[in-house]
Amino acid sequence: MSADGRTLALDRMREAGVSQPAMDTFAAHYDKLAAGATGLIAESDVEPALPDVQHADLTVDEDAARSALDATVVITLNGGLGTSMGLAGPKSLLPVHEGLTFLDITVRQVLALRERYGVRLPLVLMDSFSTRDATVEVLDRYPELAVGDLPLDFLQSQEPKLREDDLTPVEWPADPRLEWCPPGHGDLYPSLLASGLLDRLLDAGYRFAFVSNVDNLGAVPDAALAAWFAGSGAGYAAEVCPRTEMDKKGGHLVRRRGDGRLVLRDTAQTAPEEMVHFMDADTHPYVNTNNLWFDLERLRGMLDERGGVLELPLIRNAKTVDPTDKTSTPVIQIESAMGGAVELFEDAVSVGVTRERFAPVKTTNELLLLRSDVYRLDPRTWRLTSTVEPAPVVDLVKDHYGMIGAFDARFPAGPPSLVEASRLQVEGDWTFGADVRVVGAVTLGEEGGRIVDGTTLAPGGTEAGHPDPPA
Repeated sequence: MSADGRTLALDRMREAGVSQPAMDTFAAHYDKLAAGATGLIAESDVEPALPDVQHADLTVDEDAARSALDATVVITLNGGLGTSMGLAGPKSLLPVHEGLTFLDITVRQVLALRERYGVRLPLVLMDSFSTRDATVEVLDRYPELAVGDLPLDFLQSQEPKLREDDLTPVEWPADPRLEWCPPGHGDLYPSLLASGLLDRLLDAGYRFAFVSNVDNLGAVPDAALAAWFAGSGAGYAAEVCPRTEMDKKGGHLVRRRGDGRLVLRDTAQTAPEEMVHFMDADTHPYVNTNNLWFDLERLRGMLDERGGVLELPLIRNAKTVDPTDKTSTPVIQIESAMGGAVELFEDAVSVGVTRERFAPVKTTNELLLLRSDVYRLDPRTWRLTSTVEPAPVVDLVKDHYGMIGAFDARFPAGPPSLVEASRLQVEGDWTFGADVRVVGAVTLGEEGGRIVDGTTLAPGGTEAGHPDPPA
């Protein structure tokens, strides 16, 4: 390992204009990585964590809700390009329901809450260098979104990818942009500090933050949760919900046996041989939604005490420098999760919520559900609600449906009706016609083909129409 790796990486970051808090955070993580830290959390070191509070048990006092929402800022993570789904632009600009994008719906949800409660409730996006320009262009369509002189967005940081063999910054002349990566959404905290936004929010009278991913349209800044959190005195709260088969690999909260603190554990922090325990829904029945609430004053105090660095748990992410070329140089990306901050607050609380607050789109499986009649969008609140419970399981073979272009080509007339389905498993290259209906548990085999307009797919065969065999 080169002793110059740390220095070279920091020099690159300094030349690129990366903020000091971000550089200091990177340096702290680099030192752990160089010392051999893996970031893995062993099953034997933790125990399952059940919710401390249930959302369903909370009552809403209108005045308390209004006061809490007026002191809350909504921060939405918008740094992703959705490259795993073949997107070239911001994932938030992908149409997901009735022609509206993630960003359209998120903005309308916040505007509807402002009108309902008569509160400020600013929405601020954490953008990346890759998403900012396209996002700001879309936000120009919503001139009413701005609140006072607060910005509509702030930039997350960037850091060099490190060669796996010696932890020096990788060089990739074919596309120098691939030499850089985002540091994970744990970068939220140093970016809030370095951008000056944290102090601007505090100066403007905001006390609380609600943070979520832009690709989770269930993450609405709920009035009952806002009032509860404001009155709880807790510094940090994380929403968790019952796990389903579709998020069996989702991160979850556990309690560390050593000190009893809540800890976030993701797949990248789990050894391969322990994934069987990680995915055991009987042992760990709740999934982390990444919907977070935290006290801005408490956060500012912690950053002051720690010199601007929150040493979140290390995530060692092994990749190739070009993610589309598995033969390119192996690299390590140093990452952290914003939810990892849960263990820094001794009074952190987990809140049990329903699936209505967790509708993530990580793959085209979830996208098909979201575009289908399984979900309905309320035109008054712009909340997304499920029309059936539980939602069906969708499993589309990645080779034919994993990329958005290929996915759209196989549903040219839109998604099939899934409200009567329990499972749709597609193992081959099938193209769906218009007005296709799925009933019960249906598997389409590897042979592929075309499903004609008006077909009803059911376990015992089709009730109307028929699948055409492959040409």
